Amino acid sequence: MSLRKLTESKEKDLRVVAIGGGTGLSTLLRGLKRYVVTPDRRRGIRLGESARVERAPTPPCPESHCIIRELSAVVTVTDDGGSSGRLREDFKMLPPGDIRNCMVALSEDEHLLSRLFQYRFEHGELEGHSFGNLFVAALSHITGDFAQAVQMSSQILAARGKIFPATNTNVTLAADMDDGSLVRGETNITASKRSIVELRLEPETADPLPQTLEAIANADLITLGPGSLYTSLITNMLVRGIPEALSASRATKVFVCNLMTQANESLGLTASQHIEKIMQHAGGVKVPIFDYALINTGDISAARLEQYAREGQQPIVADLERVRALGVEPVMGNFVHEGDVLRHDYDLLAERLLELGMERPVAVSGVG
Repeated sequence: MSLRKLTESKEKDLRVVAIGGGTGLSTLLRGLKRYVVTPDRRRGIRLGESARVERAPTPPCPESHCIIRELSAVVTVTDDGGSSGRLREDFKMLPPGDIRNCMVALSEDEHLLSRLFQYRFEHGELEGHSFGNLFVAALSHITGDFAQAVQMSSQILAARGKIFPATNTNVTLAADMDDGSLVRGETNITASKRSIVELRLEPETADPLPQTLEAIANADLITLGPGSLYTSLITNMLVRGIPEALSASRATKVFVCNLMTQANESLGLTASQHIEKIMQHAGGVKVPIFDYALINTGDISAARLEQYAREGQQPIVADLERVRALGVEPVMGNFVHEGDVLRHDYDLLAERLLELGMERPVAVSGVG
């Protein structure tokens, strides 16, 4: 049944939690944002033609109605490259880059303030830094708490959702490779030519925020992906307590499979093998974490396939029977948006995810 028919036939507002990192999570959030209830009618700001600040009208919900009561994003914090890496080293703080992208994606008015947060300096000592990263770094020092700085920044951007770092602990990613070597640091891991056997956090005792566990317990729909298998998705599963919370949740849980395999992360892996790798890193949880796996079966142009083939990348094989054998129901569709690079079509992706969330009974809150 279509999303419109479901919303017309049922009075139901969803609490949604999206887990991931990188461009995949921010892409998904752009699609989900359109469905978020905004009872306070918060408004973004933009610069008018006469150089005065004006209020931008609140973007309307789709024809159906606003069906997301609460949207929360849980974002990986293991990036150690570029501007984020420099800030981590200089200020001993968590990396703000992925979180900044999510804040901008959820901004009610992706105009002046969001453009400001994405602005990257091109000269001088600040070269390579984005304004948003520096802003979050400054707030982190003022408040003494990275998670609080993220919430304050989100309020300034009038974000249509809450954003939580996967952990407030300053963690380093470490990987055992197929040649027996140990590689530390996300940048070094992604640059390695070896295959990852096992991933872990240092320290392994990193805990999630209580708000993250609360959001998962109360959720009606939880998504993981799209995003780099190891450095955007599995990293969240290494935070102790998150896999167990997902397993215990009564929400509809959906794995959003990537469109293409990725160099140094998932070359040669099928859709079912992506799920298996996630489960292997899920802290000993034995039962399936996911109810569904959203898998693209739409066509990709020959030109784009050739572009990715030069890097050894190819469409992820939709081995549907093997996915079902894992206790996960595959959901197929055309979710491709072709630009300079391949991305999920965030409108189609969000609509199909919300259909899945609406088709099942609302979860009973695990937290009061």
